[in-house]
Amino acid sequence: MPSYTFVCEHCGARFTVRMSYEEYDRRAVACPRCGSAQVQRKLGRVRMLRSEEARLNDLADPQRLAALEEDPRTLGRMMREMGSALGEDLGPEFDEVVDRLEKGQSPDEIEAALPAESGASAEGEAAG
Repeated sequence: MPSYTFVCEHCGARFTVRMSYEEYDRRAVACPRCGSAQVQRKLGRVRMLRSEEARLNDLADPQRLAALEEDPRTLGRMMREMGSALGEDLGPEFDEVVDRLEKGQSPDEIEAALPAESGASAEGEAAG
């Protein structure tokens, strides 16, 4: 049996009433706290199940992609959403790039910095 959420316009109480579809338009609803019949039904959030493919297609929407070249923060947020939608750990390098983008660093700056950092650590490992 469905449940419906109401808010009392008199005392502000929020409450739930379970009733059948047939009862919905016929049954009078009153506030359990103050007894007022002045109640307003509140609609809850609606959730939709979507496939992974549909979620990824939304992320690749051309309108969303158009602004990415000029705004590294938007690119970073989108990359984080895509990583989350995949549901896999993409590794610390991915997280570092996304963090840098979200801070406003350009992809060119990141690309220039990362090879130097990975090269420096590789040299340190070879020396050790």
